[in-house]
Amino acid sequence: PDTLVVGGGIAGIQAALEIANAGKKVYLLERTGTIGGHMAMFDKTFPTLDCAACILTPKMVEIGQHPNIELMTYCEVEGVSGNAGNFQVKVLKKARRVDLATCIGCGICTEKCPAKAPSEFDSDTTMRKSIYIPFPQAVPNKWLIDADSCTYVLKGKCGICVKFCPVENCINLDEKDETVELNVGNIIVATGFQTFDPKRAEQFGYGKYPNVVTSLEFERMVNAAGPTGGQIRFRTQDKKGNWVFEEEGEEPKS
Repeated sequence: PDTLVVGGGIAGIQAALEIANAGKKVYLLERTGTIGGHMAMFDKTFPTLDCAACILTPKMVEIGQHPNIELMTYCEVEGVSGNAGNFQVKVLKKARRVDLATCIGCGICTEKCPAKAPSEFDSDTTMRKSIYIPFPQAVPNKWLIDADSCTYVLKGKCGICVKFCPVENCINLDEKDETVELNVGNIIVATGFQTFDPKRAEQFGYGKYPNVVTSLEFERMVNAAGPTGGQIRFRTQDKKGNWVFEEEGEEPKS
């Protein structure tokens, strides 16, 4: 029977590859626009200090090229019925508004896009365009549109990306979400983790003092490919040094 792997981080990627390499069909479902998960944000891995991208990127590429793996990004599980060996899974395919089959990845759309939103990949410390690729090594390496910040989706105005896109009908700003159903025999849940909201621990001053950062924000800061090029730069510094808020808890995704 086919297998559904829910979660496109390193755990889900490894599970999908091992099953697919055994000759079985795998659906790899990821709720964001790319696989990679949190590991894609890191510079090095503990305890060997190996390059995170050097480990992760080849596996991501293999996922995208594997004949036994159907990659379903920007999708979420809406419901599951059935039993072991015979599951019916309802999947919400969120509208990317950019056709994966015809997008040539030229990037003209994002250059022209006037709307911006915080970059999830940089832990909201930088801004990205509303039509974007999550990070340069993303798989699939194609653009998608963030409906929560797109001027056209919100107000019915703009459409600059469509005007400048060199591929006719590649961008469909009116595309809607759709629901599909998968029949699988096995489901692997590899949904990773969601970091603790530091604003709930008010005594640390996160959000109040600009030089208090989370561990993920610090990870992006020390990453050579991050927003500061690996340089530790706080918005303000005092004579006593910089306080870093280490996340003391984590909470499951809903």
